[in-house]
Amino acid sequence: MELKVIDDTLAVAAQMQPEELAVLTEQGFVAVICNRPDGEEPGQPPLDDMRRAAQEAGLAFHHIPVAGGQFPPAAIAAFAAIRRGTQGKVLAYCRTGTRAASLDALANVQGLSVTDRLSNAKAAGYDLSALAERMEACG
Repeated sequence: MELKVIDDTLAVAAQMQPEELAVLTEQGFVAVICNRPDGEEPGQPPLDDMRRAAQEAGLAFHHIPVAGGQFPPAAIAAFAAIRRGTQGKVLAYCRTGTRAASLDALANVQGLSVTDRLSNAKAAGYDLSALAERMEACG
């Protein structure tokens, strides 16, 4: 499991396995956000298995599925609400981590400039420059 740190309260990751969630609490995480539709591809752990493993590990589990590079306003708002309402570190995951990083950049819960959001994502290994105009529009 490779976690990519976006900031001190958020890391993103590629698809997790249920058994990997138990170690997250040891690393200070309190919540997990899954940004994949359930059954998006063969071999993906079922959402119910991920939710159960998170809850058994003492983690809050949230599901905000997005697909095809689409980031509807409702998904951005839900991501922002979870980030703002969580006291502690959050791990968001999807197939590669890109959707999770993108949602965070669009939600902009820390009120960062577009340049800073792009820089944070790039430091974590994600090029979100294609979203710069949308980030500007989202604030």
